Amino acid sequence: MDTEPRIVRIEQKIIIGKRLEMSLANNRTGELWGSFMPRRKEIGNTLNSNLISMQVYSEPLTLGRFDQTFEKWAGVEVSDFNTIPEGMKSFMLEEGLYAVFDYKGSSTDHSIFAYIFGTWIPKSDYNLDNRPHFEILGAKYKNADPNSEEEIWIPIKPKN
Repeated sequence: MDTEPRIVRIEQKIIIGKRLEMSLANNRTGELWGSFMPRRKEIGNTLNSNLISMQVYSEPLTLGRFDQTFEKWAGVEVSDFNTIPEGMKSFMLEEGLYAVFDYKGSSTDHSIFAYIFGTWIPKSDYNLDNRPHFEILGAKYKNADPNSEEEIWIPIKPKN
């Protein structure tokens, strides 16, 4: 695990996919991806083959609060809003600053998040920002496999 992230400012991105409201205590991620994956090829204007797993919080993320609800997205990045398959939604991910962690390990091992929120952010020059969190699941992503690789994107803003 590379514990030092890249700091990246992204341009806005358009995501098309499916979404479900959930919490960590009522995790419906499997249900969400199970409904999205068979239909992902219906989205014709994708920019690449990466999958996007995104969490959108209506209020700032409260660490350790497992009942906090959020909108979880399973989607892909697209070039425009022109083609949205029936039953799917679009989301405009606004530009902003992110800490990008290259993670290798099982998606069921949450120690990377304990490190990010418990160690890296408090010691960094950044605070958590109230924007969507997301993971990019590329060709090396293998879900619960210990050799799986993904990018974890955490929204940040400089500390004053």
